[in-house]
Parts: sequence; structure tokens; C-alpha cells
Amino acid sequence: MQKNGPGKKDGKIYVVGNKPVKELMMDDPSRVDFVAFRKGRSDKAMEEILALCKEKNVPFKSVSAKDLDFMYRGNHQGVAARCAALSYTPLTELLENAEEAPLPLVVVLDQVQDTGNVGVLARTLYALGGAGLVVCQHHGAYLGAGAMRSSAGALNKLPVSKVGNLANAMKDFVNYDFTVYCARMTSDSQNIYTAELDTPAVLVLGNEEKGIRPGVAKYGHHSLHIPFMREFDSLNVAQAGAVLVSEFARRLG
Repeated sequence: MQKNGPGKKDGKIYVVGNKPVKELMMDDPSRVDFVAFRKGRSDKAMEEILALCKEKNVPFKSVSAKDLDFMYRGNHQGVAARCAALSYTPLTELLENAEEAPLPLVVVLDQVQDTGNVGVLARTLYALGGAGLVVCQHHGAYLGAGAMRSSAGALNKLPVSKVGNLANAMKDFVNYDFTVYCARMTSDSQNIYTAELDTPAVLVLGNEEKGIRPGVAKYGHHSLHIPFMREFDSLNVAQAGAVLVSEFARRLG
């Protein structure tokens, strides 16, 4: 396992080589963001790895030899798997244990892509007793060394689940009798400081530019907003999340 080649800012983690990648795909596929293989490979070992990618629903792509060399400076055998710096918790396990947390609140990030925001939010959520974090497999932030630094290690302590289809996960939250709150400004959204807040709960935070997708928001029971005392554009997702989570914690305290 090695960090990235020169020129990358966020320390990315790669497992390389036919056997290590195959074993990782068999033992802990949820950690794998994607598998990159050298363009033109068609050998048996590569076919076995690609079959595992399809079986485990892990993205894969062919890249040039130059790009692969940039990812990993060493003998990669023509294949590299980019990995998260943590092991993920199955969603059902996170939901079943949520009520045991000091703050039975699960924060869901709908395609939030800024690594620093995710790390800072995880740090806040863990410190205030939150039950866990749910992130998207596709179009979500890479939870590598940068996110780990931003979280001050909280991502190694807080249960984190990665889901391929967030809309399906939202159905699970409802089936587990969680109250689902969506952080967004709508005609009927409620002021976080005056709204009735129930737990166990799910708090959904949206993408930095697009917000919460309609297919996800439709499963929300309530919408929440933060009242501003001055005219101002917005807070970033980590700042808004900290305000919202702290109000849930204050109510329970």
C-alpha cells in the first residue's frame, strides 16, 4: 500500500498488484472507491478482478500506463485499487445500533464532495455523540488521508456507512422508524430553533452547489433551515451541519 505520486494534494491510498487487489476485493470491497487497470490488459488475473468488481458493485476503469504510474510509483502489475482510509460499517448495523449512541442522530451526506467539509463534520458529529455518518459511493468525497486529518481521527471512531443508492437507503431509515429531516429552505421548512426535533433521527445535508436531490428529499418527514440574523448567502455544509447537529444535542442535553 502506498500514497499517491507527485503532484497530488490529498494523500490517496492505493493497494496494487494482482493478488493484493483481488484479496481486498474479496475481504473488504466497501473500502474500494475504484479499481484502475492498464489499458489493454486481458489476462486471467485481470478478468478475475473485473468479475469481482462487477459482483461487488465496485467501479473500475482502464487508464494509460502513464496514469497508472502516476498513481503508484512502483511495481503495480498494471492494476491499482484506490481505498478509503477507514473500514465502513454496514448500514443495517449502523441503524440497529443508533439508539445506543449518546445522540441518536445519523447524518446523511447527499453527494457532498468536499473532503475537508466531510472531515470537519465527522469531527463535530463524533464529539457531540452522534450515531454515525452515511456517504454516497458515487459522486461523494474521497475519504482518504485528507479527510482523516480534517476529522482529527474521528472518522476512525465514528460509524460510517457507504451506500450505492441513497434513495434505497432512505427507505431503510423510514422502515427503521427514524424521523428524517432535510436541511433545505422550502415554503414549509421549519426554523431549527423552534421546530420539534424527535430522535432517533436522520439529518440529510445536500451537495455544496445542488443541495439535496429530489429523489432523496421526497423521503424526508420535515425540512429544517437555519435563520440568519443578517443578509448572507449561505454557510458551507460543515458549518451548517455543526449548527444543526448542536441543536439536536442541546435538546437532548
